Amino acid sequence: MFHMKQPAGAILAFTVALGLTGCVSFGAKPPSQLLTLSATQAVAPGTVRRGNDVGSLVIADPDAPKLLDTVRVPVQVSPTSVAYVTDAQWTDTPRHLFRKLLSETIAAGSDRIVLEPGQYAADPTQRLTGELVQFGIDAQTNSAVVTFDAIMAGEGGTAIVKQRFSASVPVGKVDALSIGAPLNAAANKVAADVAAWVAATR
Repeated sequence: MFHMKQPAGAILAFTVALGLTGCVSFGAKPPSQLLTLSATQAVAPGTVRRGNDVGSLVIADPDAPKLLDTVRVPVQVSPTSVAYVTDAQWTDTPRHLFRKLLSETIAAGSDRIVLEPGQYAADPTQRLTGELVQFGIDAQTNSAVVTFDAIMAGEGGTAIVKQRFSASVPVGKVDALSIGAPLNAAANKVAADVAAWVAATR
């Protein structure tokens, strides 16, 4: 279930066209589901990395358009219309959650010291940032879609490399109870692809 960011007339028209009668919400109310991301690859307890043995990698929060810089879950209804899933919210904004997922996934699959920007005073060996382009539901294909433009910079901010990563996972039903697992799966697929790319550009 989701509500439209459209004028009232447009909302009713899309509701009829998409068979979403009764699923459209206009007022704010406590969500029935709080969603988060869970890494499928995690660092084992007791793992130790030393800075003089391996290179350091700082991962910054990616940029995100206003559409994604919110705790609400967007639904792309058409190329020009966006809604939000009713009764579902993230525990944090997607860009913060995705950065944490990236950090855990990259650290789990390599010997790198992976840090947040505030944890490292000197220039890191590499710095990963970028933009979260898509992070939501595509109602036209009934899928969860995550797209991330990764930017890798070397020590001192040089040697910039940029690449786009994207993944989609089918969604059975667009409601608060059904979207969490597909979005988590798509985010983990992108994070795993980015981790492999980071290892190759080291």
